[in-house]
Amino acid sequence: MNNEPLRLRAVKRFKDLDSDIAVDLNDIVGLAAQICGTPVALVTLLDTDMQWFKAATGTNITCTPRDLSFCNHTIIQKQVLVVPDLLNDERFNTNLLVIEDPQARFYAGAPLITKDGHALGSLCVIDFKPHELNQQQIKSLKTLARQVINLMELNSSLHSLEQQHQQSQSQKAFISESEMKLKAIFDSSKDTHILVGRNLEVMAFNKSASVFIRSLYNKKLANGDNIIAYTEPALVNSFSKYFAIALTGRSIKREWELLSGTPNACWKETSFIPVKNSSGEVIGVAINSTDITTRKRHEEQINIQKEALNRIAIIQSHELRRPVASLLGILDLMRMENIDFGYFNIIEHTVNELDEKIRGIVKDSEDTIQGGHLAIVA
Repeated sequence: MNNEPLRLRAVKRFKDLDSDIAVDLNDIVGLAAQICGTPVALVTLLDTDMQWFKAATGTNITCTPRDLSFCNHTIIQKQVLVVPDLLNDERFNTNLLVIEDPQARFYAGAPLITKDGHALGSLCVIDFKPHELNQQQIKSLKTLARQVINLMELNSSLHSLEQQHQQSQSQKAFISESEMKLKAIFDSSKDTHILVGRNLEVMAFNKSASVFIRSLYNKKLANGDNIIAYTEPALVNSFSKYFAIALTGRSIKREWELLSGTPNACWKETSFIPVKNSSGEVIGVAINSTDITTRKRHEEQINIQKEALNRIAIIQSHELRRPVASLLGILDLMRMENIDFGYFNIIEHTVNELDEKIRGIVKDSEDTIQGGHLAIVA
C-alpha cells in the first residue's frame, strides 16, 4: 500500500470508466450521502497531482489539486477515517478547502483498496458543519466502498477482456490472412508438396500434389490417407528407407522414375525434409518433388549424341587414318630405296596434309565428347 509508483499505476487502470459503471457509482454516492446524512458524497481517485471525482453528489466539481485532498490521509490506512470537525484537526485546519470556500467542516472516507492491495482513493462524505457518524453508518460506508471497488475492478476486467478479445481477433485475422497468402503460394507451386506424419499419414498437401495423384494414379488425395497407398510397389522399400532417414532429423534427396514403361512415365527429384515442432521434436516429413522429366530426356539425348560422336571419332581415328598411314609407310620405303620421281614431294606433302586434317577432326571430336579429356588416338 505504501508503494506510490505501483499505486499510481493501479490508478491509471481505473481512470477511464464506462458510462454504465459511472451511473452505478453515482447511485452508490447518493446512497452514501443519504445513509450518513451529508450533503456531499464522492468517489475519488488520487493521481500524481490531482484528485479526480469519478462520481459525486452535492457538487459539480470534477477535480481538485491533490495537495488539498483530505483523501491523502485516507489512502494510508485500511479503516474509515472520520474527522468530526476539520477546524479542530491540525492535519486539516490550514487546508484552503476548510478555511475558504466551500468551508468544509466534516469528512469521513473509506479507502478504495484493490485486490492487490493498492489504495486508489476513497468513498467519502463531506458536510459543511461538524458531524458525527455512528458505528452502523461507518460500517455501511465501508461496505459501500467495497462495492465501489468491485464495480471498478469489474470495469477494468471488462476492459482487459475487450482488449484481449480485440487482440485475439486481430491475431486471428492476421493468421487467417497469412495462411491464405501461404496457401496461395503453396498451391501456385508447380512442384508437389506433401506433409506426412510419423505414422505415414497425410497431414497437408498442395494443389499440384492433388492433381498429380489424380492424373497419374486416378486417386483422390485426402488428409489422413496413408502415403504408401500412393507409392508404386517397386519403390515402397526405397521410399520407406528415405522416410525413416528424414525422421532421424536428416534431409535427403534422390531421383527416381515413376510409372516406368508406361505412357505416363516421368522422373521426379524428391526431397525428404524433417519437420520439427517448437520443442525440436520431429513430427513428420515434408516430401517435396520437382518434375525433372525434361532434364532427364535431355540428358538421355546428350548421351546418345555422345555415343554417336564417339563412334564417329573411332571411325575417323582408325578407319580413315589406316590408308593414310599405309601411304606414309610406302613413301618411307620409297625414300629408303632411293626411288624418286617428279611428283614424289607433291604426293608426300598431300598425304601429310591429309593426315594432319584427320588428326584435327579427331581432336575436335574428343573435345566435344569429353571436354578434351578423352584420348581416342593411341
